[in-house]
Amino acid sequence: MTTQQQEEEKRYDPRDQTLRFVNRPDDLDPLDDDTTVLKAEMSCGHAVTPESLTGWCRSLLDQGQFRFLCPAYRTDTVEKCGAEWPYPEVRRLAVLTTEEMEHFEKTMAASAAATYCEYKSCPGCNTYVEREDLSNLCVMCTVCTADNGQAYEFCWQCMKQWKGPQERSDHCDNDGCINQDLELLKNCETTTLTEVQGVSDCPSIRACPTCGQRVEHDKTGCKNILCPRCNVEFCFVCLKLTSDCLETSSYFIACSDGVAPRQTSIPVWCRN
Repeated sequence: MTTQQQEEEKRYDPRDQTLRFVNRPDDLDPLDDDTTVLKAEMSCGHAVTPESLTGWCRSLLDQGQFRFLCPAYRTDTVEKCGAEWPYPEVRRLAVLTTEEMEHFEKTMAASAAATYCEYKSCPGCNTYVEREDLSNLCVMCTVCTADNGQAYEFCWQCMKQWKGPQERSDHCDNDGCINQDLELLKNCETTTLTEVQGVSDCPSIRACPTCGQRVEHDKTGCKNILCPRCNVEFCFVCLKLTSDCLETSSYFIACSDGVAPRQTSIPVWCRN
């Protein structure tokens, strides 16, 4: 039996008294209006089926996220719920199979490590090195330093042996050492958010103002976007945090400050 077939056959046991069952549409599936299929309530109060919950959480994992946030809208509002579901709750209400649990847990661990640690393979010895100072591209490899008897430093950006002053956040002195993400921010095409009134000619790629993660808007829904790396929601148009943007605007109306210009630097995530 394939994984897809297993997911299609997932059903709640109506005799399970530890779950709260509801007789209403699936809040994760806007096209669902079948009240005959058994739904269960998540801790945030929204109704799901095993299939819809598994599908949504898989999509989050595919985006590099390891926290599971509810995408449903609060009752009679255009405000997203955003409640975080603990993994044990997701595992249980998504009725994950053994194979799915293994996939979820391995992917979550890898994403968490990528989010909270900066690791790359040293170009000198291929040992994984962690970058502790996120504002400095010059990184020392302790293995190469010990082996060679002298300091070995490489560039976190171009991955070549370091040249130039040691404290640099933009580039080293090697030829061709440029920040590809910054070039994309400067030269990307513009886009129109068709469902947001008055938003056109907006850069199609942004750097999250909190952590610097490169993100794109799918052109549907409101102007706000949830960063897949730091899970902070911000306005794709004005680049303010959603809470700040909404003080003078709304989800589907252009920001009071208009479209923020193309970014010329990438924010560094202060995780403390």
